[in-house]
Amino acid sequence: MAWKPPPPAPGTLRPLTAEEEAVVRALPSLIYALPRAIEAEMTREQRLSNTEYLALMHLSEAPDRHLRMHELARACEMSLSGTTRIVHRMESEGLVDRVQCSTDGRSWHACLTDAGLTRLEEAWPTNLAAIRRHFLDHVKGLDLKELAAALQKVAMPPERRTRPRRDPPSPGE
Repeated sequence: MAWKPPPPAPGTLRPLTAEEEAVVRALPSLIYALPRAIEAEMTREQRLSNTEYLALMHLSEAPDRHLRMHELARACEMSLSGTTRIVHRMESEGLVDRVQCSTDGRSWHACLTDAGLTRLEEAWPTNLAAIRRHFLDHVKGLDLKELAAALQKVAMPPERRTRPRRDPPSPGE
């Protein structure tokens, strides 16, 4: 016999609808399966991990194609030590240079090389095809702007989520 939640007391939490339950149950599979599927294609076809691809992408979008290591770690949703390992590996392949910060001798920057940009351009079609095949093709017909906003809100730490706030009164009010 399957467990069923007890009926809620008046004024308490309301149970999930069938649609809400389906979404909540699908999330763990999505969180696990999507990155693995993209990673498998990137590794098989490009010999480049998806994390390496993301690091190259973020560096390509940064001013002067460089970021402080902690900024790159944040952009890639990785620890600083994990980012350092990836940058060292890509540095050994000539895709990235590590440069000491000129204003703070304790900080290092990861800088995308011309070879790194070329490698990103070569890997882009594989990444795009994998993202389309494993995700975007499955959400056709949904409002993607609304979906993106909702996913960003869910991923944001609670303390950074926007809350309705009143604007301060204008002078004279």
